[in-house]
Amino acid sequence: MSYISTLDSRLQKLRSIILDYGQMIIALSGGVDSVFLLAFAAKVFEESYGPGSDRIAALTASGPHFAPDEVEYAVHLCSMLGISHKTVSAEDVLELIEDNPQDRCYTCKKSIFSQLKERADMVGSVLADGTNLDDMDDYRPGYRALQELGVSSPLKDAGLTKSEIRCALKQLAADDPVLESALILQDGTPVWQKPAFACLASRIPYGEKITADKLDAIYRAEVFMRSLGFSQVRVRHHGDVARIEVLPEDRHKLYDDALMDRVNEEIRACGFSYAALDLGGYRMGNLNR
Repeated sequence: MSYISTLDSRLQKLRSIILDYGQMIIALSGGVDSVFLLAFAAKVFEESYGPGSDRIAALTASGPHFAPDEVEYAVHLCSMLGISHKTVSAEDVLELIEDNPQDRCYTCKKSIFSQLKERADMVGSVLADGTNLDDMDDYRPGYRALQELGVSSPLKDAGLTKSEIRCALKQLAADDPVLESALILQDGTPVWQKPAFACLASRIPYGEKITADKLDAIYRAEVFMRSLGFSQVRVRHHGDVARIEVLPEDRHKLYDDALMDRVNEEIRACGFSYAALDLGGYRMGNLNR
């Protein structure tokens, strides 16, 4: 892929890719990347074919390893923007990945995206996901499944990075009051400032069994930590121990006796016996290391 020097030129390339599709279904997780792809594609099709274009739709997988608030936001966003949207149950995937092998993401993506691709093929649409250029720097066995299924990744193909996607989403919102309103989360955070997220199963080390109870404990613990103002947080599940990762620059906020007591109490209430702070702080793909 040739190097694209500026954000504007990358967005022009993305526009061309989308128009070449003709019509598309977006695998909408509720995260920044797929939200941007949805908003940008909706604008492209509206500008090219007029308001009310039915050339775009969205599908969202729902299951125990996906954060409920992300699924809820995906539903809300499509409702606000008038985009056709359906949730697809992925409850049965947990049984396929419960032994948590290193290629867990491959098995999960292959199962879920097979369902999504089948739906897209039935209506003659291109199925696209939010994979971007930066995702290629981490261990991503799930991307192999997308390639095998013929799922398109237009953000990656246009050469867009995570930071550029956030910038472009903010620009889109500034030009459209309706979109700007739809891009505000329940806690008041704009989506373009929303921390990176990943499926809840990624908090459990490879080889350790994945269960619905573990996933629920992780989710509740992370919701609590975010309520304290830690925007980027991971709660890694190590048996009885919850290993808490916050941004390196936020670690000092936990060096308070009263706050540590509160965190310990709440983490135990989520089902853990012990709460521990990762002294290294949050890093993307920490368990892959």
